[in-house]
Amino acid sequence: MTEPPTIHVHLFSIAHGRTGDKGNRSNISVIAYRPEFYQAIVEQVTVERVEQLFHHRRPSKVTRFLLPTLHAINYVLDDVLDGGVNDALNLDSHGKSLSCLLLDMDITLPAAMTIGLEIAEHQAIGT
Repeated sequence: MTEPPTIHVHLFSIAHGRTGDKGNRSNISVIAYRPEFYQAIVEQVTVERVEQLFHHRRPSKVTRFLLPTLHAINYVLDDVLDGGVNDALNLDSHGKSLSCLLLDMDITLPAAMTIGLEIAEHQAIGT
């Protein structure tokens, strides 16, 4: 049997993010635009991939909380804020910039699932 065609898209094509911080801890929520995207996000945006993505920030721990009723996932990254917002000299490492980094991650979807999405050619990573 032939596998259905797939497409690689940036996470921001199918989800949006919210961020927060407390001390040296950041949380990043990824919320699916449509319920049918949630399972693909759960399967592909794993703790291991998030750890790898934020390796340069040296998180001491990444924890993932699934929120299926909201079609969302909350990631908590410990020790990634250069000591915290008030202590850090680098304000770019906080809030929206961290969520943008996560939302730039690529994931694979069945091509049929992307019908109706406004995915610009430069957003599609491959076919």
